[in-house]
Amino acid sequence: MFNVMIDNDIEYKSIEEIKAFQEQSLHEALKYLEANSPYYQRMFKSYGINIEKIRHIEDLVKIPFTEKKDLQLFNDEFLCCPKHKIIDYITTSGTLGDPVTFGCTEKDLQRLAYNEKKSFECAGVKPGDIVQLMTTLDKRFMAGLAYFLGLRELGAGVIRVGNGIPELQWDTIRRIKPDTIMCVPSFILKLIQYAEDHNIDYKNSSIRRIIGIGEGLRDQDFNLNLLGRKIKEKWDVQLFATYSSTEMGATFSECEFGMGGHVHPELIIVEIIGDDGLPVPDGQQGEIVITTLGVEAMPLLRFRTGDIASKIVEQCRCGRNSYRLTPLVGRKNNMIKLKGTTLYPPAINDVLDNTDYVENYVIEVRQSEAGTDDVVVKIGLKHQPDFDVVKELKDSFRSRIRVAPQIEIHSVEEIQKINYPAKSRKPIKFIDLRNK
Repeated sequence: MFNVMIDNDIEYKSIEEIKAFQEQSLHEALKYLEANSPYYQRMFKSYGINIEKIRHIEDLVKIPFTEKKDLQLFNDEFLCCPKHKIIDYITTSGTLGDPVTFGCTEKDLQRLAYNEKKSFECAGVKPGDIVQLMTTLDKRFMAGLAYFLGLRELGAGVIRVGNGIPELQWDTIRRIKPDTIMCVPSFILKLIQYAEDHNIDYKNSSIRRIIGIGEGLRDQDFNLNLLGRKIKEKWDVQLFATYSSTEMGATFSECEFGMGGHVHPELIIVEIIGDDGLPVPDGQQGEIVITTLGVEAMPLLRFRTGDIASKIVEQCRCGRNSYRLTPLVGRKNNMIKLKGTTLYPPAINDVLDNTDYVENYVIEVRQSEAGTDDVVVKIGLKHQPDFDVVKELKDSFRSRIRVAPQIEIHSVEEIQKINYPAKSRKPIKFIDLRNK
């Protein structure tokens, strides 16, 4: 399956052809689950689901959702192959405290490579380009491995530097001269700051393209957000945002036009659902629900990601007809009601990430005695400005998101310990202390 459609890419077919292709793939996925998945065998029997009646994408509403807690509580029941076929183990943390383990077979790793190859191609990476990966390949992290496999499949050069350490990143850029770097976007500001502090002529370096992971670069109207604009103002390179997760084993990457992340129809089916659990009209915001295609070890059916976005179905200027996802609004479970305003943590991040004197921060949300949300932003300062930091930050929040959280000043070291606990692979910038 994953050696096909290089010159005959399904993403460029008509919408009708793409839908028919996905529905055939869905039928094959359902047959595979019914034959091999203890969890879905039990679900189908319990709900009286006849998979022969699930012939169209619209029929998926007849099937219950799979949630993160199901993966945590019944992890082993999702495995569809003998354990001896698993050649790579991945874990992702969960809200119940127990990590979810994902196994990948050889076929699954080939699927990952195919997925990332297509995503890098979408972002303009070509055979012979050199990509510096500022992501970890250890700690049971799927993404770093997937990027490596995809670039290898594409025929691009890979430099596996890992995350952090601006000095090492710049030394590597100087020595090997990559044209592309891949990292968390907010780290780019640290790279720029280090370059300016050490007289590195970063604007004339070999870097022409930055592919961001884990953080948004655009607003809902597809214009660069505050973080994206700040990077672009300092460093005139191409910026590409991506969206992916371990559970879906697929990546939505922007093309050169930056109008949403392109889906690969042969790898995943995406539904956008509202609060009533039913699909919303195209273009309307809702929760992303995914069904994986072509996964051998642990395929998922109607998995609720918790992420909020909308689906764009019009043809992209790049010529692809596959639908796209807008930049994420946030995570459903992280929605905050602050003084009558509904918002998500990325809106707060966007203000803080673009405040020069803020070194680091953490956002804490608690439930007040009145049952409303109290938001406290704890920040560490790069230096002590000669003005009232709390007042200035609150004014900045009000101008951007209409409301201001509580603000506390702490030492950089104290915040860093919260951001980087011993076992975490990603920085912790949001802590939800509400009673769920």
